[in-house]
Amino acid sequence: MTAPDSPDLTPEMPEEDTGARVLVWLTIVAAIAGAITGLIGGAFRWLLMHADRLRADLIDWTHHHGPAAWLIPVVISATAALIAALITRWEPRAAGSGIQHVEAVERGEAAPPPPAVIPARFVGGLLAIGVGGMVLGREGPTVHMGAAIGALTGRVCRATLREIRVLQTTLSGAGLAVAFNAPISGTLFCIEEIAKTVKVRYVLWTMAAVAAGTVCSRLIVGNHPDFVVPQINSVALSSLPVFVVFGVVVGLLGVAYNWLIRACLSGFAAIPRVPGPVKAAIIGAVIGAVLTIDPDLGGGGDDLTQNILSGQHLAFWAIVMLLAIPFVAGPVSYSAGTPGGIFAPMLALGAMTGLIASRLIDLVSPGYGHELLLPLMIVGMSSFFTAVVRAPFTGAVLVMEMTSTTSVAVSVLAAGAATMIVAELLRSPPIYDDLRERMLRQWKGHEAEGV
Repeated sequence: MTAPDSPDLTPEMPEEDTGARVLVWLTIVAAIAGAITGLIGGAFRWLLMHADRLRADLIDWTHHHGPAAWLIPVVISATAALIAALITRWEPRAAGSGIQHVEAVERGEAAPPPPAVIPARFVGGLLAIGVGGMVLGREGPTVHMGAAIGALTGRVCRATLREIRVLQTTLSGAGLAVAFNAPISGTLFCIEEIAKTVKVRYVLWTMAAVAAGTVCSRLIVGNHPDFVVPQINSVALSSLPVFVVFGVVVGLLGVAYNWLIRACLSGFAAIPRVPGPVKAAIIGAVIGAVLTIDPDLGGGGDDLTQNILSGQHLAFWAIVMLLAIPFVAGPVSYSAGTPGGIFAPMLALGAMTGLIASRLIDLVSPGYGHELLLPLMIVGMSSFFTAVVRAPFTGAVLVMEMTSTTSVAVSVLAAGAATMIVAELLRSPPIYDDLRERMLRQWKGHEAEGV
């Protein structure tokens, strides 16, 4: 495996350039790239949805054909993970989330993603998440494909290096918007998490790319929020202390999840004698065995989240199990190095945490927990994201767009503030900062070894 290219040090365009080229021509370029991202990302999401249904049907079939049939999901998941890992051998940048690579490019620490990232992410992500059921999110591959499309479009238009970097950054926002049908949070994600700056070209190009990408993806997957949630009344201000305390608890869980991701990555990297694809196949086999318990435990967890948001009744210990298994399976899946992100599984974990909190509150004050059930789940989704990624506004808006709910906005912000305080006091690094540093160290190691 060869190490990815070093950053290109071509002179950059002036930071203050806001002429007609930036305001008009490259905005049109960003919109075209956004439309392409919408079509490719929409197709990717459509295939993943159908793969989830086929996987669930297969597992249901195995439950009616004896214990030996249970080996089929195990073999399929192991094989899919193996092939996905082999794809990352061909294109190393396709491993993991991809968001850390987008951030490294924006900071001038890596070269923009090449076109090969697009098919590698598409096929590898479909295999790992859709066929294999690895507990990974679709947003990582979609964001990275969008960034690669942005960089490719910039090269075709003979843009400067700085323009190409900004295009790949702004198109990453389009990728997130397409992944979750959440245009506003896609724009915020680009500004808050990737660029960490507010400048004309970032805002303008991101808006154009996100708008075009969202329209095109909706032609494929439809125009509806990710989750159908019953009408929620505004939460009483007297309940805010409950959400602040809940935010503290979710912050602790998010810090633990962040640590577990890093621990799994370090642990699997400490076994150098076992080839990466073999490790991925072993992890895939374990995930396949987990799927025989409940197919909703695999993939991004959308079906699991929708079921509990829809009021599916579960015994308390069943809820704890449905939280504990993905809590461990997500970091283990990510350590396999196959294409896939961590956003979507975190949303499911946050919703499940809210469900557990509701049950516990009911023990102290019967009926009160049930009254706060949906707000707690929505706040849990946003706060868990905030604790791990440390992008509170993106997390808040993302969840409100995905659930088409704004009545819990104050509770989301109050809990998010508490979550941020906990994560900062415990010095838990934002996950993508850590992943970016790991990626760069790994690439330098390959270069030093002459691999």
